[in-house]
Amino acid sequence: MSKSSRKIDTKQMSILEYLQGCSEPSSTPSTNGRFDLAGQLRDAMRAAIKNCPLSRHQIAGEMSHLCDETISKEQIDSWTRESDELNGHPRRHIPAEYLPAFCKATGCNDPLVIMGQIVGLFVMPGPEALRAEIQKLDEEIKAKQANKRKRMLFLKELESDS
Repeated sequence: MSKSSRKIDTKQMSILEYLQGCSEPSSTPSTNGRFDLAGQLRDAMRAAIKNCPLSRHQIAGEMSHLCDETISKEQIDSWTRESDELNGHPRRHIPAEYLPAFCKATGCNDPLVIMGQIVGLFVMPGPEALRAEIQKLDEEIKAKQANKRKRMLFLKELESDS
């Protein structure tokens, strides 16, 4: 059986650090409009589309397939358009039922992360995140054990010389 050669991102925040950050009370007081996420969602969707290798037409096609209903490029454009009201178009938002399909099609979960964070939840990409965290810990343990062995050998050499 071959070993996986996937590299682990050492700059990534650990799950424990992320959870500790989520559990800290917010320093800003609760205000009206705190749940108005339209701008954040629009920005996250635009960034997801920009970083996705698929075109808007392909994203719409994939979403249509996943939702089993027709979703057009124009709908995606209207959900991500910044200046709807300034141009005389009615302001549009992505329906929540389409968000999972959008995230799956673009490969970006940021819109769902935004939705979860506002109510104190977090979105994590399943067991792979935990496996990567466990693998990272195993590698750190092996490195520390190797350092310990080196120091023990050095200590034996020092003791045998005296």
